[in-house]
Amino acid sequence: MLVDNHNRKINYLRLAVTDRCNLRCNYCMPSEGIQFAESKKLFSIEELCKLSEIMVGQGIDKIRITGGEPFVRKDIMVLLHKLSALEGLEDISITTNATLIGPYIEELKSLGIRNINVSLDAIHKETFEKITRRDQYDIVYNNLIRLITEGFNVRINFIALENQNIQDIIPILELMKHYPVSVRFLEEMPFNGGSKKFESITWNYKKILNHIISEFPEVTLLPSPKTSTSVNYQIKGHKGTFGLIPSFSRTFCGSCNRLRISATGDVITCLYGKPRANLLDVMRSENAEQNITAHILQAIGTRSKTGFEEQERYKGVFENSMTSIGG
Repeated sequence: MLVDNHNRKINYLRLAVTDRCNLRCNYCMPSEGIQFAESKKLFSIEELCKLSEIMVGQGIDKIRITGGEPFVRKDIMVLLHKLSALEGLEDISITTNATLIGPYIEELKSLGIRNINVSLDAIHKETFEKITRRDQYDIVYNNLIRLITEGFNVRINFIALENQNIQDIIPILELMKHYPVSVRFLEEMPFNGGSKKFESITWNYKKILNHIISEFPEVTLLPSPKTSTSVNYQIKGHKGTFGLIPSFSRTFCGSCNRLRISATGDVITCLYGKPRANLLDVMRSENAEQNITAHILQAIGTRSKTGFEEQERYKGVFENSMTSIGG
């Protein structure tokens, strides 16, 4: 079992398999993109399989596959087959932009991988194209509806972007009321590859909630697990639910149970700080399992209690892009 220096059990790993993405969302990176890592500086699929096995052996029972966009990797299913066979791993989840997932849906079903988070910051095509800078809306929408209708547990992640997509908040709830889907509204975070600077946000979780209640006044607060990052609600008459994730306000830090490992091997205990270790060279050296275990224990033994405390310790972390730190 992994327990950090604040007596929090760490059982959830967000594992990035690539830093590459086929979209260019304006809150994530500049229009020209960022400098992606060379292939040799990324974990191979075999290394990701080995790393996953080591982490499950240490007590990780939930792994979320992230990117970049995970399905940019042509060999992603090799890893997912490995994960599905790992004893002790109870939950395999994927976060995707749903542009490339279509050909893999049947195979994912056969592996029993049903928890899919779809990053979708607009329900109108014009808004989608302005944010992503790509003409992929129809593919994303069709794959989203297919995932829902084929029985996947789908959650939509919608980042509230001032002056960009606020007008889509109510319409996406109107559309998704017919489906058993959770639409989760996230506060914008300052990890955009240096494309812009900000110190505060207007559309925090309280303002998003008030905006929703102004249209749907009959809202019920739902119970959530202690480690949940979202505060969840049910609108009367809706099959779906919605959640609020205070990713900038950071009200959920006290129960954080997660660890991130980037595609280049960085061990990240909090998005608002810097990596505590890098496992790439460790993985490629002798005694890899023993040394990886030691690095992980060292990293979680020096965690900050909150994202605000972590931010105070480090400067310049906001220059990162979300695609390079596990999205």
